[in-house]
Amino acid sequence: MPRPDLSRVTAFYHRYINLVKEDDLVTALKKQSDSFPGFLASIPAAKREYRYAEGKWTVKEMLQHIIDTERIFAYRGLCIARKEQASLPGFDENEYADNSKAGSRSWDDLVEEFKVTRRSNEILFSSFDNEQLETNGTANGNPVYVLPIGFMLVGHIEHHVNVLKERYL
Repeated sequence: MPRPDLSRVTAFYHRYINLVKEDDLVTALKKQSDSFPGFLASIPAAKREYRYAEGKWTVKEMLQHIIDTERIFAYRGLCIARKEQASLPGFDENEYADNSKAGSRSWDDLVEEFKVTRRSNEILFSSFDNEQLETNGTANGNPVYVLPIGFMLVGHIEHHVNVLKERYL
């Protein structure tokens, strides 16, 4: 699978796609699936409820946001691969975080949910053939196609790992 054609994707998502080092989507997903749980395990328990400023997410809320985004992006990829013609809805990440109740969840459950969700997404994106990966659709009012959605999954986590390292840890 080649890298996505950025001219076919709204500029907002370029920052995520450009964070992906690998040229092959399946390799990128698998590599991150192997490394991200180890990074999560390195976060001290005392930091999991930490927020670096008033109104910012805790580390647990950020992890829940990552899980929510995995599910939403995978749904978008599935719908577009199946030739859905309707524009898929956007989502307000802050509203989702505010209503996630991540603070009442155990860290281990959040990590396990990530692992299971990501494994499902690895299988989903691996199942798409070239025609499906190149299928165009609309999400949040913007044109997109399936391949870059998979790259966005990887880049989205890379973005948040960078934020965690810079502002939380």
